[in-house]
Amino acid sequence: MMKRVFKILKRMIFVILGTLGLLALGVVIFVNTAPQMGQKPKGDHLDLIKTSPNYGKNEFINLIETKMGSFSEMMSTIPDFIWTKNGEPSQPVPVKFGEVLTLSPDTAAHVTWYGHSAFLIEMEGKRILIDPMLSSTASPLPFGSKRFGYQRPIPLEELTKIDAVILSHDHYDHLDYPTIKALKEEVGHFYTALGVGSHLKRWGVAEEKITELDWWEGVGFKGLKLVACPARHFSGRGMTDRNCTQWASWIIKVSYQYIYFSGDSGYGPHFKEIGDKYGPFDLAMLECGQYNEAWEAIHMMPEQSVQAGIDVQSKLVMPIHWGAFKLSVHEWTDPIVRFKAASDKEGVPMIHPYIGERFLLGYEYPREEWWKQVD
Repeated sequence: MMKRVFKILKRMIFVILGTLGLLALGVVIFVNTAPQMGQKPKGDHLDLIKTSPNYGKNEFINLIETKMGSFSEMMSTIPDFIWTKNGEPSQPVPVKFGEVLTLSPDTAAHVTWYGHSAFLIEMEGKRILIDPMLSSTASPLPFGSKRFGYQRPIPLEELTKIDAVILSHDHYDHLDYPTIKALKEEVGHFYTALGVGSHLKRWGVAEEKITELDWWEGVGFKGLKLVACPARHFSGRGMTDRNCTQWASWIIKVSYQYIYFSGDSGYGPHFKEIGDKYGPFDLAMLECGQYNEAWEAIHMMPEQSVQAGIDVQSKLVMPIHWGAFKLSVHEWTDPIVRFKAASDKEGVPMIHPYIGERFLLGYEYPREEWWKQVD
């Protein structure tokens, strides 16, 4: 009898180990072949990247020590992910896609927010997309983090004749394979943090259409100037490419208007340095959302986001990195509520447009509390 039991147990162990082995093999094959995973830099491209003063022994590094939380701290947030109330809106989020302004002075920047960190900036007749994550899932898999329901879908078909795309880093909620695939023929040029162009080349973007910039490097673009600046974050799309590409914040400037885009960043002294070098700004779009005390070093708390706006010397601030996905454990409206309270306390002018609302920088200040329309 005991021999039979041991034989059955032995078979069960072999089946379990065999299943785990097949799963592991499947993961390895997926990571190395699925196009949405991208491609980390290699060859001459990698050799060039290694000459960056911001590249350490085997990876990009932050300006100050940046710990992303221990494994136990990360695991401790899982129950909150499961049980957090109002982590997602209970009904479709109100949006204003398709509403066109009648006032269009050539000297004003038009700004459209698509939720999270995706923007269309229209300046001097140029159309610039920033971190265009416009598809439904912020993940390499279809069952990953789903976009909140919007009252109307993002009109991807309207995004034609795009002069430039700016990419802050390669995480899935910022660099989106389906969006790049859908829009790449409509884009004149891509500007990325160092190394991120490797993903684009894997996805069929011609090398001559890609410019990678290190921190503090700038480039002229059809009368505008684009500058890559430091951020405090990390990168990677798979299991073996952590920090193989750089992360950056960005400046878009013309003679009369300066815009700052923070990308993803923990709070740090780089904001004041950016403000001292390039401020004041007319608008600072500041990461505020998907935060947690366990990873405060790489994602600012809302009060820190407001302070970052003060540090970069911006006349007007806007919270971003919220309104689209649940990537942390806070309520979905927590970022805007806390940011607004902090900006009021500090006397910092802020805006909070609807998703899809196209407004004129310097002429309009969208401040309707639209999120209160969602129960």
